[in-house]
Amino acid sequence: MATINILTTLDDNYLTQFKVMLLSIKQTNTDDQFDIWLAHHAISESSSKQLVAFVSKLGYQLHMVHVDVDVWSSAPVLKQYPAEMYFRLLCGEYLPKTLTRILYLDPDILVINPIRSLWTLDMKNQMIAAASHNGLTGVSQTINNVRFQNKNKYFNSGVMLMDLNKMREKVKLDDITSAIDRYAKRLILPDQDILNYLYSDHILSIPEEIWNYDTRDNIVHFTKSLGSIDLPWVIENTVILHFCGHPKPWEKRNLNRFAILYKHYEQLLRLNYGEYY
Repeated sequence: MATINILTTLDDNYLTQFKVMLLSIKQTNTDDQFDIWLAHHAISESSSKQLVAFVSKLGYQLHMVHVDVDVWSSAPVLKQYPAEMYFRLLCGEYLPKTLTRILYLDPDILVINPIRSLWTLDMKNQMIAAASHNGLTGVSQTINNVRFQNKNKYFNSGVMLMDLNKMREKVKLDDITSAIDRYAKRLILPDQDILNYLYSDHILSIPEEIWNYDTRDNIVHFTKSLGSIDLPWVIENTVILHFCGHPKPWEKRNLNRFAILYKHYEQLLRLNYGEYY
């Protein structure tokens, strides 16, 4: 079977979470081979060597891709949204031209079931496949429609299957920086807002309850499904659990019902790969 290519962008603050995410992939996708691409600006040489060794021990190959952060000097950056979050938007420019498809995953994710059916998804000639988190009432969707003056869904950028050839054709740095200059004061989730403002017409919608399950919204999913999407359903059917927002499952006083599952994978990392924890 063809190798699945995974892209993540992060800084030193998310190295452990990156390892937990990769371990969850290894545990639930035993028949597949993965190439891991990590886009970064300032991960230290020692951390890079440790990551390469850890990923090799999983049986995968890690490609460290250094990105020049200066191109984002005008972009809004907050403590919780570092410059690295923008790297995914121009990934087609710095990834090898031989790569034509890649699956971007945020590091605050667990992969709890096989992911190949997403990797082989028919994208119906769209540039990106992603999910939208609409909540129970859709109020946030309405607000975003007003903000961006369109009727498109608002897509979460934490899980994106990307056609890199189309990304190279359509995604331009000048368009992104112009949008940032124009709407900087309106941007709430900066890179995600830019993604939706510029490219939502080119995104294929995929089911959030399977491919990008916001773990804060379990009651929403349960209610909207009339009780069918419960915890056993998630464990059997959901592929990607996304720990959006705060507090994160590795932080203290976390009441998220899926935090214990995250702690389980964290413990597996500690027990089986302690030298890399």
